[in-house]
Amino acid sequence: MRPFAAFTAAEYLPPMIRRPARARHVALHVALPLLALLAACAPGRGAAPGATPAPDAGPLGLPPIPAVTGRPLDIRVVSPGAQASVGPRDSTFIFGSVGSGDATLTINGATVPVAPNGAFLAFLPVPPAAAPRYELVATRGAESARRTVPVRVPARRILAATGRLAVDSGSVSPAGRSVLRADEPVRVTVRAPRNATAWLALDGDRRVPLVDAAAARGSVGATGDDAATTWVTEVPARALAQAPEARVLIARDADTVRLRVGRISVADSTALARDWVQLGRVTAVPDTDRVVVGRPTPDGTYKWFFAPGTPVERTGMQGGMTRVRLDQQLEVWVDSSEVIALPAGWSPPRRVAGGARVAPAAEWVDFLVPLAERPPYQIVERGREIDLVLYGTTLSPDILPLWGTATDSLVRQVVWEQEATDRVRVTLRLSEDPFGYLAMWDPARGFVLRVRRTPAVDPARPLRGMRIVVDAGHPPGGATGPTGLWEPVAVLPVAERVRDLLQQRGATVVMTRTTADPVPLGDRGIMARRANGHAFVSIHLNAFPDGVNPYANAGTSTLFFHQHSEPLARLVQREMVRRFRVRDIGIHYQNLAVARPPWMPAILTEGLFLMFPEQEASLRSPEGRELYARAVADGVEEYFRGLAKRQAP
Repeated sequence: MRPFAAFTAAEYLPPMIRRPARARHVALHVALPLLALLAACAPGRGAAPGATPAPDAGPLGLPPIPAVTGRPLDIRVVSPGAQASVGPRDSTFIFGSVGSGDATLTINGATVPVAPNGAFLAFLPVPPAAAPRYELVATRGAESARRTVPVRVPARRILAATGRLAVDSGSVSPAGRSVLRADEPVRVTVRAPRNATAWLALDGDRRVPLVDAAAARGSVGATGDDAATTWVTEVPARALAQAPEARVLIARDADTVRLRVGRISVADSTALARDWVQLGRVTAVPDTDRVVVGRPTPDGTYKWFFAPGTPVERTGMQGGMTRVRLDQQLEVWVDSSEVIALPAGWSPPRRVAGGARVAPAAEWVDFLVPLAERPPYQIVERGREIDLVLYGTTLSPDILPLWGTATDSLVRQVVWEQEATDRVRVTLRLSEDPFGYLAMWDPARGFVLRVRRTPAVDPARPLRGMRIVVDAGHPPGGATGPTGLWEPVAVLPVAERVRDLLQQRGATVVMTRTTADPVPLGDRGIMARRANGHAFVSIHLNAFPDGVNPYANAGTSTLFFHQHSEPLARLVQREMVRRFRVRDIGIHYQNLAVARPPWMPAILTEGLFLMFPEQEASLRSPEGRELYARAVADGVEEYFRGLAKRQAP
């Protein structure tokens, strides 16, 4: 959410931003290099305008792996690394290279295929805890090479039905310290054998029995040697707050195990003043793209995006998260580092709007709600409708002016509903599918929802006049292939070739990076918005987490976050499947930082899996990079061609 301002050339310049570093989807702190951005906007090689290539121009199918023979045997393992944890699971992958494609390879006695360039990928049983290592032997005639990769295989904790009582001490919840309402239910759990008995011991003689959760659902629970189940109960927070030494007791025969539960404090229900806090810090020079993230559960997925300075009521804390109230019916969780306490007795001005209006401009339409204070909000796209939910807000308009002329009809109708005493839902009914939007706070005018118009597209050359932002994914981070090809290195020439193809077809291209230098995750989407891009494509290569069978799950995929990005994702995915000739694992909604900018269609492509020898090898070749680049460029062009068809009279 950003203060109201007209877009100017100055907004092409990178921001100085600060964001909390919590997870891979959260932006980091950095200023982007000005020279890199200016260089990114400059024409690339082969950028001279020319005729749009035919849709089928270029290669189809991955190129063959080039043969590498006669080189010395040299076993290198990319994953797992030495002393990496590979359990608890039955099997996992191991990949790397033996240096020459004419060798044979065994790993822990199992024969593993070697690709023509010496790369290998295997999915093998996890070594036993008694011998936690991979023994690799490569041979070629009388020549051989060996390598041992020690790993950590966590011993599986068996909670047996016989012998001395064993309990999973790390399974006890609640853990840590929480501040909750006195009557709020708290779930108490522990993992222990099902033939034991478990209680929650409070102060004195008060005990609350825990129930076998599997048995209560009619489930058989664990089988074989492992007799574990989850024991569970719920008690009011006040019960734990009044018993600071509360423990879970698990007993079987003569054995008893005592485990302490986390500390619970309760909010003062007798306090006359509510506990008001501010989300994020308002600076003298506003960071126009700064947001505070709200989640439905502690450490859950991103769902709400609030303007810094938004006042809300604090209602609880758990770990590093704080629960806040948006209105009388909804509470969400935010990072505690984003919470600033307001003075005792402070209360916000009432968010009451007696009117609202629609104000069109050349490239967008603004929906203006005059309010005295920033509201918590949510925006939901539903087909050709956009819902704006304002929490803690009352709206009572006598009239809703739709300014403009009969031909200026992006917003055809505005419908509002006071869903609750302090929650209003405003629906903007559009004459076409949404193309993008921004939520902004203007101290002079209140809350502004800016709905972007679809750009006029030339049906003969759909990319002419379009500004496309191309992001070469990573660094920091990134996957690595069997012969050591690193994702940031692999995708940069693909992104540069996408730039050239798009520019040949009439587009203006902005690159988020043109060098190997790291670009913070959150800055990439901000650069796209400030460049006023018409589409944003982030180019990546995929990888699996440990334990996933790569042969059963590989393919190509495209990810998006906002509904208006789905058509672009679908068309780019279609082209990647057609060109790569690999398995289609579809398009997916996913909560990714580079897919969240709402001002334009934004997608992230996971073209290939870098751990596969043939897919890594293709990214080392001009032919393979051309496959990827043409798939992206053709998909983007087809998307804008579709817009031109819908605009035709």
